Amino acid sequence: MRRLTALFVVLLCASAFAQPPAPIVLRAARWLDVSAGQVRAPAVVVVQDGRIASVGGEIPPGARAVDLGDVTLLPGLIDVHTHLTGDIEGDWVTRDVRELPADAALRGARNAKRTLEAGFTTVRNLGAGGFADIALMKAIDSGMVPGPRMIASAHALGITGGHCDVTGWAPGILEGGPEEGIVDGVDAAVRGVRYQIKHGARVIKICATAGVLSFDATVGAQQLSDDEMRAIVEETTRHGLKVAAHAHGTQGILAAVKAGVASIEHGSMLNDEIIALMKKKGTYLVPTAYLLTAMPLNLLPPPIAAKAKQIIPLAQESHRQAVKAGVKIAFGTDTGVSDHGKNAQEFALLVKAGLTPAGAIKAATLDAATLLDRVATVGSIEPGKDADIIAVATSPLNDVTELERVRFVMRRGVVHRLDGARQAFPID
Repeated sequence: MRRLTALFVVLLCASAFAQPPAPIVLRAARWLDVSAGQVRAPAVVVVQDGRIASVGGEIPPGARAVDLGDVTLLPGLIDVHTHLTGDIEGDWVTRDVRELPADAALRGARNAKRTLEAGFTTVRNLGAGGFADIALMKAIDSGMVPGPRMIASAHALGITGGHCDVTGWAPGILEGGPEEGIVDGVDAAVRGVRYQIKHGARVIKICATAGVLSFDATVGAQQLSDDEMRAIVEETTRHGLKVAAHAHGTQGILAAVKAGVASIEHGSMLNDEIIALMKKKGTYLVPTAYLLTAMPLNLLPPPIAAKAKQIIPLAQESHRQAVKAGVKIAFGTDTGVSDHGKNAQEFALLVKAGLTPAGAIKAATLDAATLLDRVATVGSIEPGKDADIIAVATSPLNDVTELERVRFVMRRGVVHRLDGARQAFPID
């Protein structure tokens, strides 16, 4: 007992006199001020305890530097529509009846690392079974596995037999209720919200309409009723969270916007009325444009592939009209359907839809952070924010595809990718 007491005293004293970690100084040729849409030079960013202490100015004594050379620093990128625990690989159609949530969480750990190393330091994960995404989110938060910070939804909420339901099996196989996100009627919708939040959801996702990757014959028909959507938004808002709505068809999109969702995911069949209402209410559009070009049609069952071919040109035109009208855009890819780690290919398609390179980057930084209510901590290189910083070779304002070739990734002061930089050294 005396030995244990003495050891405790030694450890307590050692802790009391432990020195805080030395500041890290990132040096580079340039950095992107996403607020102004301008590249500034040179870049001297001081990182202390996982946060940005200063940009430019004096370097604290004892700091250690990482000289990144002739690169451009940017804030860590944000993808507001991912499915880290899923992918279109192997016999993915029957995966739901063959695997456990633990399998999905392990797959998610692999995909989270790929996503982080691609420069995406924050993601919103919109839908996973068995609370696998909540487990992954907690594992990342605790440092057990590397990955972007996650804002996870748990089960998406939708109607029996709808896009959020797993269909095609014999009766009794994978039947679900509000706990699994299957909600019919206002009372069930409210219970579904409460149950997801009880178990860790930080955003609620709904399937306002039918979709592509399901065996419903339609792709855009409204599924949740107006009353169900309003109840979900009201209950979610009481908990201080937001609702993201998967929505392809015009009627369902309009109903979701009227109900007060924070974002429309996909938005494939917009019209002038919807665009005007989205602008009035400040509703974000998350185009998932890369998905429209990267969807692996050859791996899809014929009925699903046919729906994809139907929706792609409609969605591309809708996105062009929304950008032209000035609808708020947030960057999201729907990775899990497209390949993990290739999220940055969305940028060129947003530019093709009418955004400037600066606007596309802002959609994946400050605008995305605003949608996620995280603008105080992420989305720009500013003192006080988390040290989520990436680097690319040249200015992405000149060539936005540079963001597909990330060379350096830091998340909360921890380096996860370092290509060709000099080793850290003390500053004299």
